[in-house]
Amino acid sequence: MSETLPDLIRFGRAVCGDLAQAERREWWLGNGLGAYAAGSIAGTLTRRYHGLLVAPIEPPLGRWLVFAKAEATLIDGEREVPLFSNRWGSGALEPLAYLHLESFHLDGRMPVWRYAIGQWIIEQRIWLEPGANTVYVAWRLDTATAAQPLDLRVRLLVNARDHHSNMAPGGFTPQVGMVGERLEVVCHDHFTLRLQTAAGRLQAAWDWIEDFDLPLERERGLPERDAHLWIGDALLTLQPGQWSGVIASLDETAAADLDAALCRFLDRERRLLARARPMLGDSPPAWIEQLSLAADSFLFARPLADLPDGESVIAGYPWFGDWGRDTMIALPGLTLATGRLDSARRILLTFARFVDQGMLPNTFPGAGETPAYNTVDAGLWYFEAWRAYLEVSHDEAALVDVFPVLVAMIDWHVRGTRYQIGRDSADGLLYAGEPGVQLTWMDAKAGDWVVTPRIGKPVEINALWYNALMIMAKFAEWLGHSPQRYNTLAAQARQGFQRFIRPAEAGLFDVLDGPAGDDSSTRPNQLFAVSLPYSPLDVDRQRIIVEVCGRELLTSYGLRSLTAQHSHYHPTYLGGVWERDGGYHQGAVWGWLLGHYALAEYRVFGDAQAAQNRLQPIRDHLLDGGLGTVSEIFDGAAPHLPRGAPAQAWSVACVLEAWQRLERLKKNPTPETL
Repeated sequence: MSETLPDLIRFGRAVCGDLAQAERREWWLGNGLGAYAAGSIAGTLTRRYHGLLVAPIEPPLGRWLVFAKAEATLIDGEREVPLFSNRWGSGALEPLAYLHLESFHLDGRMPVWRYAIGQWIIEQRIWLEPGANTVYVAWRLDTATAAQPLDLRVRLLVNARDHHSNMAPGGFTPQVGMVGERLEVVCHDHFTLRLQTAAGRLQAAWDWIEDFDLPLERERGLPERDAHLWIGDALLTLQPGQWSGVIASLDETAAADLDAALCRFLDRERRLLARARPMLGDSPPAWIEQLSLAADSFLFARPLADLPDGESVIAGYPWFGDWGRDTMIALPGLTLATGRLDSARRILLTFARFVDQGMLPNTFPGAGETPAYNTVDAGLWYFEAWRAYLEVSHDEAALVDVFPVLVAMIDWHVRGTRYQIGRDSADGLLYAGEPGVQLTWMDAKAGDWVVTPRIGKPVEINALWYNALMIMAKFAEWLGHSPQRYNTLAAQARQGFQRFIRPAEAGLFDVLDGPAGDDSSTRPNQLFAVSLPYSPLDVDRQRIIVEVCGRELLTSYGLRSLTAQHSHYHPTYLGGVWERDGGYHQGAVWGWLLGHYALAEYRVFGDAQAAQNRLQPIRDHLLDGGLGTVSEIFDGAAPHLPRGAPAQAWSVACVLEAWQRLERLKKNPTPETL
């Protein structure tokens, strides 16, 4: 295919040879089935989540680390040169292969290392087969001529643990042996990992390699040691311009043709870009194209009995599954801004199967589990996701199918549902919450401590409620039904919403009618009363909100979750579980809010280019942290270092959605709605 891939993520020796910089930059790959692969530029394992194949052994998202490392050593006659690095519990770093790294770059999303060993240049690539639990690790000699072929010995390290845990030596005892030319690792009742080579052969071994040090887990206050089982070596031959490598798969058959597999992966990257480019404008910048590829990493198959092609969204890598709230917020950016209307429809229909008492699940169930419905906002974001989908698709047939579900959702909110969620007839606003439960996106909880309970009438919930009612009025009109009920409810909610207005142009209250009264904390939740398509406020009030958020909360990468002037403000997101959860929504900068700020700024000031420029710092962030993707959060204090999950769906999606909408608005301004 002729489509070129963005050439954005690229580093030379200044970064690759500096351990601190090389380790803080991570690559992440997904396969569309919930599996992933991840690591650092340096090749060290700094998280327990790093590995070559982390796959859903208990579908859809019971993910286990099954293939940890492929440690290559170059053999040139009597000389042996390791092409891998490890951190050890003793504090030692051995070997130091990152010092041989001449460069690292992403080819699409595929990580590529180039090692310079004297006159030899060795290129290494890693990729996952889309739609299969198969990983390829390939090397080639990228030197024009060689007096004789070089040999590569690759030590194969496997595991069999939940990706949220650690392994001790002897923690599992698989059956390992050669089956024909394949090396098979059989963990009875769980999985069989099948390894094969291209341009090489395998030989079995057995030994535990222990005391791997995981500094990022130590930073999080979690166990910091791990062990992996060495089950054999791949003995490969390197020749100029020819790929050799290892293929590891949970599938019965996996193609061993490295060239064909490499082409399949890169061709798919080009097809994704070709689909996205018409939605992103005439010539989107390389960083936006890179983000559109990153969007694909979060989409995965979630088949249901009555919807075999069901689809959902992984909220973030490495530790999140699919969340109702995150999925609906991320859907427009991940799918509509990238030209994937089919995925948008499948996701919306998948979630329709789980609507219960007017609510969407907060977290999707694992195998044999019951959905958890402890969220007040996921269902309200569902209306906005449908609006965004129909704005682009005009899919009336889908609206006809889902309209009864949406009607019932409104009815449940009016008469009341779980967790005291319901409409207050006195002011038309939604009330939500009860002790011990966190229902909004500010949902940190440590043990029994709900850090930001926000019981009462949260401002963003009621902005979403008004938006949902206006959407339902439009949907009813579209289908030939009377919109009167929804218009009446919306008018009452709009009038009641004026209660949120604080005096002296201080913005909006964060929560009304809470156990301790009204909460005047300056938080970004008020921004949604401006950024959503339907606002319950006049233009002057919207301007004040944008100015308050800009002055008190805005940073280069997103908005602080709490003003720095508040006594509970946390400038950095560090420490153990309690410290981090305590600061999660008390000052940490959230990347997903940047797109909403840009849209709100456009609505108030009408300058699409200036609003779009707010997103530009994300370009630089794509070269830091999770490469080519966007982190979950950042420190509230400068320089706003990336924290939390290194790849977060709504962080990517909200930047993409805002950029795409603003690009369209630059050409066809539509001041009434977005």
